[in-house]
Amino acid sequence: QLANVQFTYRDPVRNFDRSKVKGVVAKLIKVKDRNSMTALEVTAGGKLYNVVVDSEDTGKQLLQNGALRRRVTIIPLNKIQSYVVQPRVQQATARLVGKDNAELALSLVGYSEELKNAMEFVFGSTFVCKTTDAAKEVAFNRDIRTPSVTLEGDIFQPSGLLTGGSRKGGGDLLRQLHDMAEAESQLQGHQKRLADIEAQIKELQPLQKKFTDVKAQLELKTYDLSLFLKRAEQNEHHKLGEAVKKLEVELEEARSQIKEKELAYNNCVEAVSTLEKSIKDHDKNRDGRLKDLEKNIKTIKAQMQAASKDLKSHENEKEKLVMEEEAMVQEQLSLESQLASLKTQITTLTLEVDEQRAKVDALQKIHDESLAELKLIHAKMKECDTHISGYVNDQEKCLQKLTDMKLERKKLENEVARMETDHKDCSVKVDKLVEKHTWIASEKQLFGKGGTDYDFESCDPYVAREKLEKLQSDQSSLEKRVNKKVMAMFEKAEDEYNALISKKNTIENDKSKITKVIEELDEKKKETLKVTWVKVNQDFGSIFSTLLPGTMAKLEPPEGGSFLDGLEVRVAFGKVWKQSLSELSGGQRSLLALSLILALLLFKPAPLYILDEVDAALDLSHTQNIGRMIKAHFPHSQFIVVSLKEGMFNNANVLFRTKFVDGVSTVQRTVTKQTK
Repeated sequence: QLANVQFTYRDPVRNFDRSKVKGVVAKLIKVKDRNSMTALEVTAGGKLYNVVVDSEDTGKQLLQNGALRRRVTIIPLNKIQSYVVQPRVQQATARLVGKDNAELALSLVGYSEELKNAMEFVFGSTFVCKTTDAAKEVAFNRDIRTPSVTLEGDIFQPSGLLTGGSRKGGGDLLRQLHDMAEAESQLQGHQKRLADIEAQIKELQPLQKKFTDVKAQLELKTYDLSLFLKRAEQNEHHKLGEAVKKLEVELEEARSQIKEKELAYNNCVEAVSTLEKSIKDHDKNRDGRLKDLEKNIKTIKAQMQAASKDLKSHENEKEKLVMEEEAMVQEQLSLESQLASLKTQITTLTLEVDEQRAKVDALQKIHDESLAELKLIHAKMKECDTHISGYVNDQEKCLQKLTDMKLERKKLENEVARMETDHKDCSVKVDKLVEKHTWIASEKQLFGKGGTDYDFESCDPYVAREKLEKLQSDQSSLEKRVNKKVMAMFEKAEDEYNALISKKNTIENDKSKITKVIEELDEKKKETLKVTWVKVNQDFGSIFSTLLPGTMAKLEPPEGGSFLDGLEVRVAFGKVWKQSLSELSGGQRSLLALSLILALLLFKPAPLYILDEVDAALDLSHTQNIGRMIKAHFPHSQFIVVSLKEGMFNNANVLFRTKFVDGVSTVQRTVTKQTK
């Protein structure tokens, strides 16, 4: 189905404006309610796949030169004659079944304003109903008489035609298009977000190197600071300061818990008072409503007595009062049920009050325990204050030591900054050397090792310089005659050779396997052909002997060949085998061909065969033989035979005779005695 909504075409003329082609109807709408997708798909039917264009000229160009891959129906917006159910009919429908039970299909889809004519043409003449009853009312009511479709896809036509039942996959097309539109919208959002992120990355790339350098400096300083903090944490004053902070935090938590417990206690007290007040209000309202109920009952009885006096003269009034009486009785029953419900609610609220009182008692107990804990915490705070006053003097001494250490740290930081500057300069020089001489990266691990070419203690750099210059001169002279890429080319060629050898071995293995499978299939084919030949040959001879008594027929390979080279038809009359089929008469050749065809069909019998006047060129005796042959050789198959000869009728189980009676063709069915 999704393939049908993909409309592809070639520009019919040069510089063709593709905005003139609006698209397929199914992709131009947006369904407002997913539950109505099946109904809308049934309403539109094949029109869902129509293509909307701006004018009939555009449609003509597409049909003639658009190279369309399938047949399409085109809706030109400037020519299409749309129809919408009249407002009077829509209002009558709303009064009859309710506005929510029947809505115009057009109102259930969203679309662009320029497509209004096309959408009215597709969806403007049908109502979508929630129930089958509503759909029947809309379709068959004489004031409406408009086609209607249920949410399940059942169609009701004013003419009386009903279409419905099982509808496998109803609404799948619109549902898939709706999901596809949402997915495309999400994809566009993600793509926009990806573009923004890529733009931010491009803006931040120049700052990456600077960030890396600053991050390295920060890590170094952080490491120095952590060493200093570890030394500071080892003194006794720091440990006591941490203990004081911990106690202060515990004190604040205890105070906050006390406030929370008090707040919970007050909320519980208010809830209890509210519940008690609501219980009293229910008791008061119950008595008042019972009195109103008794008063209503007395009034109804008085009305019933007055109505009974005028029963004969006011029959219509009687019916009205009887209906009012029934309504009042129903209201009385409803009020009684409400009264029972209120009693149940009062019982439930009483239980809830008891539960809330139990919770209040539990909260009071918790409150008392919290007060006891608070007193203990106050005692601990007083003890800590005495310790803190003794540590203040030690803190001042530590501060003085800290100042001295900060001065020392500043000197060390200056020294580190100078060393980092030197390190950067050296790194720049090393990077330039590595970039200039690519061999440094591969030989770097040998630098400074004894017994190697890079033993800087045993080698004289000046001698190495002279040797280098000589080698560079030799290299420049050899560059014109020696291909430096030959080793890489050799390795590449060797790899290609090995790959080709591997592929060759794989192909040879596959070839041997395929050859083996072909041989096995040939053997099976020979066995199957031989079995088929034997069976068909046997049935061929038997059928031909039945059709033409005193004759024989067989299929045999050509002289000097096997059955795989072909089979020839041989016929014998008595014991004399004919040399050629040209010696047979036309009727005998027809029987021979019919025998061969039926023998082939008998190899794998079908449940039903239809023969149309196969005995037209045969005489009566041969026709009778065909009937006997069918009975003898095809007991498990049913034959429908069209024949004009009586010899065929004698072997039939049921006869159907056609003839003209008073100019009208009639069919007469007859069951034979042997069938009965």
